[in-house]
Amino acid sequence: MKRLGLIGFGQFGQLAAGVLKDHFDVLVSDVAPDAAARAEALGVGFGPLEAAAACEIVVVAVPVVAMRAVFAAIAPSLSPGALLVDVGSVKVLPTQWMLELLPAHVDIVATHPLFGPQSARTGLAGLRFVVCQVRSDRHERVAEFGRSLGLAVTIATPEEHDEEMAYVQALTHLIGRSLVNLGIPDERLATQSYQHLLELCGLIGNDSFELFTAIQTQNPFAPKVVAAFVREAESLLEQIGSRTAT
Repeated sequence: MKRLGLIGFGQFGQLAAGVLKDHFDVLVSDVAPDAAARAEALGVGFGPLEAAAACEIVVVAVPVVAMRAVFAAIAPSLSPGALLVDVGSVKVLPTQWMLELLPAHVDIVATHPLFGPQSARTGLAGLRFVVCQVRSDRHERVAEFGRSLGLAVTIATPEEHDEEMAYVQALTHLIGRSLVNLGIPDERLATQSYQHLLELCGLIGNDSFELFTAIQTQNPFAPKVVAAFVREAESLLEQIGSRTAT
């Protein structure tokens, strides 16, 4: 099997390692003190950053805010002809960083798995996976691999991805995390609509604040959409207030 270096062994990194170890010889690298023990428990290798970066395939699964530094750090160790794939939740900025910092002899594909450990707990079938061509045509092979896992694959440009994710992800996570922080209860008289809100809380309640921050701040299209939502909510409340006053 091809050697695959997985850089980042957080919640998603562990999910990815569990899936990829059946298809690749996985070598994990992470700075967390317990990462080596977790890798051993999962049945994958563990090594230094340079060793993971020297693999035939390199998957970067660190928070978006850390990606630029990681790309710069691994650039000298990347092998000619290697394939580098990121799995960040936004695509425009990471793509720009990869093209800027990674050597020309490396093929680049940007991806976004629209799922995590919670939504993938019953399997990958039907879950969405976005693939963006960056450098070379190997995005087609990545897309085909995703389909072989049962994923619903969409090929898009980084700009198309981020523009849609401003609604699909940034707005949804803002609403969901607000409800999580509010602690909405599982009421006895819950309607189906309210039940959907509870399900939303369950899906994103365990996501890190780092992920939430990246979704809101690293997507160039997100601030406009979020600001429009906040304005509309305030406008509706003002309309109610004005009618009550009269």
